[in-house]
Amino acid sequence: MKIAELYVDAQLAGRPEAEAASRRFKVPIQTVGSAQEVYASVAAAKDPIGRGKHVLYLTRNRGAFIKSCPGTHHYTCCGYKILHIGTFCSMDCSYCILQSYFHPPVLQYFLNHDEMDQELEQLFATRAIHRLGTGEFTDSLIWEPWTHLSERLIRKFAGQDGCVLELKTKTAWVDSLLDLPHRRRTILAWSLNTDEVIRTDERGTTSLDARLKAAARGADHGYPLAFHFDPIVIADGCEADYRRTVERLFAAVDPRHIVWISLGALRFMPELKTVIRQRFKHSRIVYGEFIGGLDGKMRYFKPLRMRAYRDIAAAIRAVAPGICIYLCMEDDEVWEHALGFQPAQRGGLSRMLDEAAVRQCHLSSGR
Repeated sequence: MKIAELYVDAQLAGRPEAEAASRRFKVPIQTVGSAQEVYASVAAAKDPIGRGKHVLYLTRNRGAFIKSCPGTHHYTCCGYKILHIGTFCSMDCSYCILQSYFHPPVLQYFLNHDEMDQELEQLFATRAIHRLGTGEFTDSLIWEPWTHLSERLIRKFAGQDGCVLELKTKTAWVDSLLDLPHRRRTILAWSLNTDEVIRTDERGTTSLDARLKAAARGADHGYPLAFHFDPIVIADGCEADYRRTVERLFAAVDPRHIVWISLGALRFMPELKTVIRQRFKHSRIVYGEFIGGLDGKMRYFKPLRMRAYRDIAAAIRAVAPGICIYLCMEDDEVWEHALGFQPAQRGGLSRMLDEAAVRQCHLSSGR
């Protein structure tokens, strides 16, 4: 993070987290009475999205901390729960939906952790299996160098037996996490892509090698791992590039440490196309063969998606035939053609992932 302006909700003035952020980023604290004051500063910039990546607003989460993943009934959803710790991201990926999801986009970090703890304790008390992640509206680990929130969450999840926390990132910020008593209740997860996509469309992220080295270090310290090939960008020669990425993954990490691997093709709301063209003039990702999907998003033609999934899944299974592979937001036809089965044949996607978590993370539940 490179923060140029630091704002704090007036109701939270004097909080130690604000002082820590001010020292970390060497910027003064500006107290504001409402979020609109922050938004106005960002919205006035020539590039509000770029500007928002350097403006940090410390505030309260006025809604629920635990939310269900916003899937759609047209496609198979994994039953994931979002632990809503903050919004937006300091890294800059061309395809990121957060560019058009927040208006204007601002880095927000929530400080009312007492309320978050209450929600978590209520969830833990159900003694049921739940999969939660902090990487839906932000990157899980960009906050770690100055908040240590992930450290706190890892310790908290280690004290119960039914829930698993997934920390998904494109960073290599794992040093402070390695020696924690995690009890395999936290999964360290990375989004992976080809070198070409990382170079052209994932500005400010760590390299593929850095991500894989960080994952290997996590495995050495007993953490279960997950990987997400999402978004898969389909272009000439991409099949060979993704096969090489899979090879590099397994050269770095023993598959016995991996809980699951997801595959998801590039998809985006139509309005994001203009944003990508304006902010990533050298990117070619919006010029693929797209069609409107049932969820309103632009998607590659179904045969292209199925072929890409089938090819990448075959490369994974050649090394790790028993690993849990799943598709993100696809229908039964795509599952059948790409992976050879439909989720319902295995009890549903949620059950598949719950069982993988039980095996790898040693979870138990009262169900």
